[in-house]
Amino acid sequence: MDKIKYPAVIVVEGTSDVAFLGSFLESEFVTTNGSDVPRETIEYLKKIKEKKDIVVLTDPDYPGKRIRAILDEQIPGLLHAFVRKEKSIKHHKVGVAESTRGEVLMALSHIVPQESETPGTLTMSDLQDLGLMGGDLASLKRKKLQESLCLGFGNAKTLLRRLNALAITKEEIEEVLTDGE
Repeated sequence: MDKIKYPAVIVVEGTSDVAFLGSFLESEFVTTNGSDVPRETIEYLKKIKEKKDIVVLTDPDYPGKRIRAILDEQIPGLLHAFVRKEKSIKHHKVGVAESTRGEVLMALSHIVPQESETPGTLTMSDLQDLGLMGGDLASLKRKKLQESLCLGFGNAKTLLRRLNALAITKEEIEEVLTDGE
């Protein structure tokens, strides 16, 4: 089977992720070697960012979230791809390497920018109006929306930032939330 050429540099946590992704993707991979991202790795990524896009594809867990936060703080303009936790579990482990080819390709086809040049205008009160925060079913609705739009897991504040980065409208959210009801 031919490998799929992927134009961006992909940042992952470890060598098992590189081995798995390298089995079907042709790309440059950079590992963080855990959640304490070395200064050298950050400096290298800053240099790469001047010439190429960088997609962060970390495990759907707390250390993966921490790595994203560290990189976002240090390197502006990163892109993010999220595999779904329930689709990325094997042998009681959660991660990119435990995912499937299809899950990774879907995540890479739904890139979320760190920031947008033309951000959306959603507010926290919009999320409350939509039942995405503050209500009994808010976390379930957020989960449905985050999975449908491949936004990764996060609280209401994180969701708002990602929705605005993609300039998603209130109407688009309503459509996703009512789909299948």
